Amino acid sequence: MRSGFKESPGIFRNIGIILALFLLIVGIVVPLLMIFWQSISTEQGLDLLGPIRTIAGHELSGVLMHTIWLGVCVVAGTTLLALPLAWIMSKTRLGQHRWIDVVLMIPFMTPPYIGSMGWILFMQRGGYLQQWLPGSVAVSDAFFGFGGMALIMCLHLFPFLYLLLRDAIIRIGGNLEEAGAVHGASSSYRFRKIMLPLLLSSYGMGAMLIFVKTIAEFGTPATFGRRIGYYVMTSEIHKYISSWPIDFGKATSLASVLMSVCLVMWYMQSVMSRRFTYRLVGGKGQRSKRYALRGFAGVAAIAYLALLLVFSVGIPYFSIIAASLMKLRGAGLAWDNLTLEHYQELLSWGSVSLKALWNSLGLSLAASTIAVVLGSGFALVIGKSQRRTQRFVDLFSLLPNTVPGIVMVVGLVLFWNSPWLPVTLYNTYGIVVLTYVVLFLPYTVQYVKSNFTQIDGALFQAAQVFGGNPWLIARRILLPLIIPGMLAGWIMTFTISVRELVGSLLILPPSMQTSATYIFAQFEQGQASLGMAMAVVSVGMTVILLLIVEALKTNRKWNAS
Repeated sequence: MRSGFKESPGIFRNIGIILALFLLIVGIVVPLLMIFWQSISTEQGLDLLGPIRTIAGHELSGVLMHTIWLGVCVVAGTTLLALPLAWIMSKTRLGQHRWIDVVLMIPFMTPPYIGSMGWILFMQRGGYLQQWLPGSVAVSDAFFGFGGMALIMCLHLFPFLYLLLRDAIIRIGGNLEEAGAVHGASSSYRFRKIMLPLLLSSYGMGAMLIFVKTIAEFGTPATFGRRIGYYVMTSEIHKYISSWPIDFGKATSLASVLMSVCLVMWYMQSVMSRRFTYRLVGGKGQRSKRYALRGFAGVAAIAYLALLLVFSVGIPYFSIIAASLMKLRGAGLAWDNLTLEHYQELLSWGSVSLKALWNSLGLSLAASTIAVVLGSGFALVIGKSQRRTQRFVDLFSLLPNTVPGIVMVVGLVLFWNSPWLPVTLYNTYGIVVLTYVVLFLPYTVQYVKSNFTQIDGALFQAAQVFGGNPWLIARRILLPLIIPGMLAGWIMTFTISVRELVGSLLILPPSMQTSATYIFAQFEQGQASLGMAMAVVSVGMTVILLLIVEALKTNRKWNAS
């Protein structure tokens, strides 16, 4: 019987697919095609092999391999960090402390270049570590290499994979594990044969997005990577766009190659998702088994969580806060060298910095709300991706994560500033919100799709048998089950939009600043203390907003289990 709500190929689903394709083609595909056109257009005509010749002819193949190797290492590192943490927070009583989830989101809310600067200030010669431990010179020197760069990016990105794996483990529940235990399976055997196969779909999705995010990252390579001489594709693209002589054709050629790599990763993830996706949410209630923390296992779990918090939040934010309080950076850590003057200047009424902060919050709230509405609709249209049109919607919704943000933004500027358009958004607040929505739409789509594909169609069939119309089924069954994914997507979009730098630098109207561009400008002008103070204030306000959202989730009992 195929007449369920999810599988119904009625007119509403067809209209939804057509509308989704139209919005994605206009908002994403056409700007990217304009970028591709620039990469193959030459004075002599079209050169379809131009991007490959650019890589081979300018000795950039090594940079491409550096980029891919960095992505592989960061995926491996985030897996080692996120998988044990997801098990601890979903299977032990530590998961009842919701504030831990908010704290664990702080690294992802922090602008990558700010986190990198925090680590640089802490580990450099004469830095905070050596001021405490003068004999740590060897540790500091060893940190400034590829391993240190990969570690910084892992500590920045692991919360994303952690949230996906934690929610997937919660949806699995404890019934399957208990059944395995009844039949004599050991805990390690149950983990390998029950948990891991059921986690592969969510893990493949998270690993693919982390890989793409890593190779498209600009902030960490621009700060830490430049210091150690490790160059990746994004830093080369930025060099060709921002440094004279500007070579936009070469930059877009590099972006085309980078997009091809990411599309291959997307295809591998989609194959894994179709093969290892299981229906885990049905009509029966599920009880998630939680283990007591006793003895060595309890000490190890708490120690792991504490060390992770120290390295991901404690060290970088100690450096950030210390730098924001210093009168003179050269005077070092001393009580008489601390001051609150930077915060007073930052939050003074009518100041440029306060206006920049409010601009960031307003633009991010608008973008995250629009993105969660559009992303949820796209995820429902995609469904199980059985039809070719659904797979096109899935592919187009992921495209913003397959190219560097700076290239996507340039494509949007080219398109929305075209003279043949009847209405242009360029140089308005609308282009800023549109840019944030386009760049971060994939997060909502993937979160909601992850929840939606694991809902058993029998729930919708049962509702139809008892006379439920499609609107009632959507409101009483579908919406409550996908709300956790919608909230996760909204939070992710908001936190990233607040600290978005590259897009803001290129599309903000004149005389308008956001917190990210203000921080960047302060570093360029040598006012690092003001920039660090803005970082502390903006992240602090974001954490408060997340605490409010978590409180609402707890009160309404919006939980996928």
